Amino acid sequence: MAAIPRYRPHAGPILLSAGFRPFFLGSAVWAAIGIPLWLAVYGGGTSLPSLLPPLVWHVHEMVFGFAAATVAGFLLTAIPNWTGRMPLQGRPLAVLVLLWAVGRAGILLSGSIGGYAAAVADLAFPAAFLGAVAREIVAGKNWRNLPLLVALSLLLIGNLFVHLDAIGVADTAKLGNRIGVATLLMLISLVGGRIIPSFTRNWLTKNRPEVSPPRPEGWIDHAVLGVTALALVSWAVAPDAVVTAWGTIIAGSAISLRMSRWQGHKTIREPLLIILHVGYGWLAAGLLLLGLNEFFDLVPMTAALHALTVGAIGTMTLAVMTRASLGHTGRPLIAGLGTQVIYALVTLAALLRVLSPFAGAQMVLILWAAGASWAAAFGLFAILYGRVLTQPRATGHAAKPI
Repeated sequence: MAAIPRYRPHAGPILLSAGFRPFFLGSAVWAAIGIPLWLAVYGGGTSLPSLLPPLVWHVHEMVFGFAAATVAGFLLTAIPNWTGRMPLQGRPLAVLVLLWAVGRAGILLSGSIGGYAAAVADLAFPAAFLGAVAREIVAGKNWRNLPLLVALSLLLIGNLFVHLDAIGVADTAKLGNRIGVATLLMLISLVGGRIIPSFTRNWLTKNRPEVSPPRPEGWIDHAVLGVTALALVSWAVAPDAVVTAWGTIIAGSAISLRMSRWQGHKTIREPLLIILHVGYGWLAAGLLLLGLNEFFDLVPMTAALHALTVGAIGTMTLAVMTRASLGHTGRPLIAGLGTQVIYALVTLAALLRVLSPFAGAQMVLILWAAGASWAAAFGLFAILYGRVLTQPRATGHAAKPI
């Protein structure tokens, strides 16, 4: 994701000068709050004033709350590069951010305001964001990225299914949440498959010219995307089917093959790059665990799912948020100590969550440790990068690593 070449003059708050600023900060804060809150409910120490059952609320808010905001921040920053149009700033951006925040409050307080009011409050943001992205892609004739409209439509539909369950229309909450998770994983497969080899190629050419760069995109990459899409659709619709298990095994293997072409092991001394490869690796590992678990009962299914959610989604969001925030605020693309600690914390969170079923009597303690690591990773991002995201673009001596 290259730097946006130009912005409109913006006299308002710096936070509203570019989409990544409020949405990256908001998603990090909500991720840091949401998981400890869920663990408090899980442990029986508190309850939520929400119509959604606690587990449904937990998944919904991580998918349609936290992750959706990260997607919004990324796309609002990337689409102007793809279309050549001006980015969304100021009042229109503020409206989108407000709609997202109202959605979070609406879901949390749905037990008081009612299911219909909560649905309107929550669905307003994904509907408005889909419209904004559609306008930019069509106006910019950026047909290559039409699949993004499909992904955003699926996020809207998945969210709607959760609300249909909450108001008693249909038993679709679990399906809706699976659609949301599957869509996010497909976005990682699609967008990550573009940026990771590109960033890796640029870095290797500059820093390790003796190493062969990642191979250009070809039929193998397209085939892997197709296989992954089919596997995720099958999992969303029929998670317990044998064909789904085989599909996720094939998809995980195909993604591993695709990654082997990217020379990720050659970038281990560059944290900003290696974390992208780690996040994509969690996608392969999670799909393989999902499929193999059907035949060998390796780990509880929740552990396999958290390899995809905490591992792939959590790691990739932080990898993208840190890199984009540095580049688009005029800082050098260097991971300072704080950023490296963020990466270590989210990796620890994923490992602990996946391994927690093997902890026996200490399982709950490990779950809390995983949650603490997750909250610390996103909380540290909010603290370290919050200052960057609310200040003007750095120049000269002010541009220091974080």
